[in-house]
Amino acid sequence: MAERMLKFTVTPRSTPPKRDADVRKADFHEIYADFIDQKASEQASRCSQCGVPYCQTHCPLHNNIPDWLRMTAEGRLQEAYALSQATSSMPEVCGRICPQDRLCEGNCVIEQSGHGTVTIGAVERYINDKAWEEGWVQPLVAGPDRGRSVGIVGAGPAGLTAAERLREMGYAVTVYDRHDRPGGLLTYGIPGFKLEKPVVERRTRRLADGGVEFKLGFEVGRDATLAELRERHDAVLVATGVYKARDLTVPGGGSDGVVAALDYLIASNREDMGDEQPNYRHGPLYAAGKNVVVVGGGDTAMDCVRTAIRQGAAAVTCLYRRDRANMPGSAREVAHAEEEGVVFEWLAAPRAVTGEALHAAGLRAARMRLGPPDASGRQAPEEVEGADFELKADLIIKALGFDPEDLPTAFAAPDLAVSRWGTLKADFRSMMTSIPGVFAAGDIVRGASLVVWAIRDGRDAAAAVDRYLQAHASADALLAAE
Repeated sequence: MAERMLKFTVTPRSTPPKRDADVRKADFHEIYADFIDQKASEQASRCSQCGVPYCQTHCPLHNNIPDWLRMTAEGRLQEAYALSQATSSMPEVCGRICPQDRLCEGNCVIEQSGHGTVTIGAVERYINDKAWEEGWVQPLVAGPDRGRSVGIVGAGPAGLTAAERLREMGYAVTVYDRHDRPGGLLTYGIPGFKLEKPVVERRTRRLADGGVEFKLGFEVGRDATLAELRERHDAVLVATGVYKARDLTVPGGGSDGVVAALDYLIASNREDMGDEQPNYRHGPLYAAGKNVVVVGGGDTAMDCVRTAIRQGAAAVTCLYRRDRANMPGSAREVAHAEEEGVVFEWLAAPRAVTGEALHAAGLRAARMRLGPPDASGRQAPEEVEGADFELKADLIIKALGFDPEDLPTAFAAPDLAVSRWGTLKADFRSMMTSIPGVFAAGDIVRGASLVVWAIRDGRDAAAAVDRYLQAHASADALLAAE
């Protein structure tokens, strides 16, 4: 091992080749090429094999990162893949879209020592894409039939992860989703330049081939109530995510030309997947030729600005009320957006949408400064008097975050308890909601968060559902014996 590892002092950090900005902004393909075998091995060899691996402890899935880096450096790629997928249901997805700069790579010891972090995400993507290419990814095999079924509401990362685990345990699993394809935000929210859709499709196809049943275009509350799903299944897991867009609460915020980020991204992804959308290119959700302003500073905002560039917008500006250092989105995504021509207005907040007849033509914004920390510990932005400025804007995209939908009403389940934020209340250990046999996981419990946390929650929820059903099976057996 010593001969192959600890190369960080002599081998500089390197990422896979990135397509030139002028080329990549003309399409929705991923911007990074794949590592070649030699480069992946070389970059993996930079790992310092820490006794206390901070990269692993700061990964929500606690992936065995140092071990599969060592295996990659030694050319033991199939073993590296096996170890990588042991803790993650979608490692090749996480390798593409996780904000590694805030998680594993951001806590890499050699990064702290000034040598530049190990490119963990790129190596994770490499070994798992190699596994698909070489046929190392095995079909999903169901465990011995338990004679019990589980219904999962939501085909996003939390729901798909739980479905895979529960099917492996021997349960019959049905996944219900309102869209016509599984994947949730992986399919409809994240653009192809970050996550090409065949990467998601091969994962969902593996689940379907392994016996997971998908009922798509299905809305709980319209096609069945939650109570009816409970009658069909021995347990139900709610993993819907959070989709309700936060409003732009300024004068003119309801004008034509002001659209929600998710509506915009879903329409773009449907176009990219070849779906027929009449009048889409002449409607409010297409940016070609328009002056676009995106309000917000998270990864969703970055997805929107980079999508608008690819649609041929005349100009794209991102407006964020704090500075670059306090932006919640990935610093890597900000850099990609700047390379592609996005202009960032830091320390700026919308004051009013301008225009005539309730049609957006511009945005009046206030300059901000950072004041004392607020209750969250972050410096609170406050307005600078007399420093307003104007931006041209005939398409304004609000990327201000997401809140939960009113599930008790939508599901016709008034006993389904929610927090003061509208998220579902679930017991910390059992992951069960206020309704017996109904569990919840992912963003609908924790609020809008990262895909990797949804995967972690899906794994935990599958274990919780299994414990519940096992306990009920034991109780039924005791009753039958009496």
